[in-house]
Amino acid sequence: MLDHSSKQEVQNVIDPLSEMLRGLRLDGVEYNRCRLSEPWATSFPAQEAARFHFIGFGRCWLQTSSGEWLQLEAGDAVLLPRGDEHVLASAPGLTPTPFDRFGRKEVCQGVFDVQCADAKGGTLAFTASMRFNLDKLHPLLQMMPEVMLTSALGNKEPAIPHLLEAMAREVELDRVGAGGILARLADVLTATLIRAWVEHGCGDTTGWIAAVRNPEVGRVLVAIHLEPDRDWSVAALARIMGVSRSGFAERFLRVVGETPARYVARVRMHQARQWLKDGMRVAVAAERLGYDAEASFSRAFKRIIGTPPSQFRRKGDGAGETVADFG
Repeated sequence: MLDHSSKQEVQNVIDPLSEMLRGLRLDGVEYNRCRLSEPWATSFPAQEAARFHFIGFGRCWLQTSSGEWLQLEAGDAVLLPRGDEHVLASAPGLTPTPFDRFGRKEVCQGVFDVQCADAKGGTLAFTASMRFNLDKLHPLLQMMPEVMLTSALGNKEPAIPHLLEAMAREVELDRVGAGGILARLADVLTATLIRAWVEHGCGDTTGWIAAVRNPEVGRVLVAIHLEPDRDWSVAALARIMGVSRSGFAERFLRVVGETPARYVARVRMHQARQWLKDGMRVAVAAERLGYDAEASFSRAFKRIIGTPPSQFRRKGDGAGETVADFG
């Protein structure tokens, strides 16, 4: 039997998906609007931040990093959650111009009109660069597909068509505040896309998606991700699920596909990786995760991430200054 505190702990998270989405945030966002005349093609290099594209009118093609071509129609939006390299083009096979070579005019803070081509071009694209508060190698982002299309999920999520219609209206206007409204709509659409994909767009029987669909296991994952710096024990996690320690370990392994200890370790080290990118000292990260010695933390970090934390921090590029909350 569970004591009162354990029962309360189990009841704290009723909807694992909602709690997880509240934990996702966008840091350092940037938005661009671009009109293009055929023929055209532009390339986007791989980056830490996610990429988002919305086609206001016209149509185009997107080439993924694996070489696959996907057609996008007017009103379609696409999210590349890990910022993989890709190409947008009026037709497959054209030689692309790097997107960062185009001139830009700032409309308002963080929103730009990009001088891609003829201002009366046949395609109007709205693009965004979005930095999640999670590292792109984090288990949550790694489980997402390379590309998420609204056209594939719009019929299963009633909010998506309405958000796309609102974006289509704003992207064609030069009214005061249109850029800021587009930015906020893109934030909401991104969160909605992720929710729709989790609920309807993935058939995985193991991993985070399966766990989120399983309320008992989902509560455990939410707790781990919301408090990665907590010293989680099997007993504490079993109390959250509301089962015995042995029953918990077996069920977690079956649903998630790895042991609780391994999953917790990965989440903690990917959180540490993000802290180091944001400028945190190695000793501070080690202490925050409960390590008595920096050396033991460094060994654990290298075992999971593959790079010593001190070396990684020298490569870090900091974090964005603005924050857009999914919740």
